[in-house]
Amino acid sequence: MAYTVVIPARYGSTRLPGKPLLEIQGKTMVQRVWEQAGLSGADQVVIATDDRRIYEVARAFGAQVCMTSVEHASGTDRLQEVSAELGLAADHIVINVQGDEPLIPPQVIDQVAANLNEHPPAGIATLCEDIDGVDDLINPNVVKVVSDAQGMALYFSRAPIPWPRDAFMQARNVMPNVGRWYRHIGLYAYRVAFLHQFVSWSPAPEEQLESLEQLRALHNGVGIHVDRAACNVPAGVDTYDDLLLVRALLKEKC
Repeated sequence: MAYTVVIPARYGSTRLPGKPLLEIQGKTMVQRVWEQAGLSGADQVVIATDDRRIYEVARAFGAQVCMTSVEHASGTDRLQEVSAELGLAADHIVINVQGDEPLIPPQVIDQVAANLNEHPPAGIATLCEDIDGVDDLINPNVVKVVSDAQGMALYFSRAPIPWPRDAFMQARNVMPNVGRWYRHIGLYAYRVAFLHQFVSWSPAPEEQLESLEQLRALHNGVGIHVDRAACNVPAGVDTYDDLLLVRALLKEKC
């Protein structure tokens, strides 16, 4: 099974400007992500950016880089442009590895690629993990997912879903002792044909309400396969505190 990893990397993060070029134990964040992706079974790993500074740095450490439009609203749009530029076949699998995941395990990259390959009815494959604490359950920054018996997503939300009615009637600051909840991990596998479809659709109403791009696929009837991650997936870097934590973790390993 052949597949390509694309790493969208934007300079203009609102919470952490210049995020891809921030230093983590002697290397930029984007290089850390690229190196982790390179440990997977991908045939090629491509960095997609709209910023010349990121382009030059990535080329200097040996990465394949595609310059993409500054008009893209999302990483998925950027993936589609790269897929078209590379001339990838309609059934080729492309993995979106976010450019702020310097600790992403290569095993889960292989996992989503294999899952999409093994589930032809799905247009997307992604991952989840257990939610064990009530703080994560009620945190709108932790995206929740509910799937059916075949592992196909029913819905993604920033709200606690399914809603534990009886337990939350008693107390909303205590983790219910009945039920299971899953955090969505933002790692996606797509087929190129789907990417070409996706960019032709307008944002879905649910997508705009929740600010969750994957809801556009569900709105248009595209199945999303969801599997529990084969190993722990550390959180990405969204804030300066996240950056300090990753720096500390990698310092311990050195």
